[in-house]
Amino acid sequence: MQNGPAVRRRKLGAELRMLRTGAGLTSGDAARLVGWHQSKVSRIETGASGVKPADVRSLLDAYGVRDGHLRELLLMLAGSDGAGDRHRWWHAYRGVLPPTYRDFISLESQASAMRTLETTVVPGLLQTPEYARAVTRAAVPDLDEQRLDTLVEVRLARQDVLRSDPPLELCAVLDEAVLRREVGGPGVMARQLERLTEAARLPQVRLQVLPFGAGAHVGLTGPFVIFSFPSTSDLDVVVLDQLTSSLYLERKEDLKAYSEAFDTLRIHALSPEDSLDYIAGIGDGA
Repeated sequence: MQNGPAVRRRKLGAELRMLRTGAGLTSGDAARLVGWHQSKVSRIETGASGVKPADVRSLLDAYGVRDGHLRELLLMLAGSDGAGDRHRWWHAYRGVLPPTYRDFISLESQASAMRTLETTVVPGLLQTPEYARAVTRAAVPDLDEQRLDTLVEVRLARQDVLRSDPPLELCAVLDEAVLRREVGGPGVMARQLERLTEAARLPQVRLQVLPFGAGAHVGLTGPFVIFSFPSTSDLDVVVLDQLTSSLYLERKEDLKAYSEAFDTLRIHALSPEDSLDYIAGIGDGA
């Protein structure tokens, strides 16, 4: 269990090390073949430093790796610029965003699908500007106005993944508490519920409400996000947010447990159609 890109670097390094030893090469041999210093190979294999996709290609060529699927997987681990990468716009905010938040945005921008359970607030990808502002202000009460404006701007910029080509596929289960909690006042909540209704009608969004009447459920332990990536499930990751950090789970057993938990939550939640009616009822004061 490691944080964000560091997990990917270590995973990539371990794969490259196995391929090198499988080719019968030492790290010194590999370095000579690609014209590097041995320390660079060592840093890559231990995950101590990042690696460019071009460098991964050089190593794979040196190791005689021709398997297309494997090459694609390892290049994705290196952050290869492809259809799934949405231009890393968040780099412009490096001085404002903490590393764990940048890590999350990076995963979100490269994922093809996102499954999320929310138990307290509306998912960031579906928040209105007013709601996002109120949530951010409550979470970090000592923010100055300029920094608050910037964080809200980032929150809204993240929503572009739903309008990309292809768009991120979002499947969200919302505990009823998310809809009942009055964030920002009645007017803000009314507009936020309208926004949820609009978003739920998009073909790339599947929204389900888990009503109080469903009783206790597996999601009571807290919200989570599961990111899935194009071409392979080997890169899928679960993200658990905590007050001061995020945990990234990539072990197959963790992914299986959270995927099964999400499937169970969807079974107990209202259907997408009934969820729309439920949200409308709450908006009307029912």
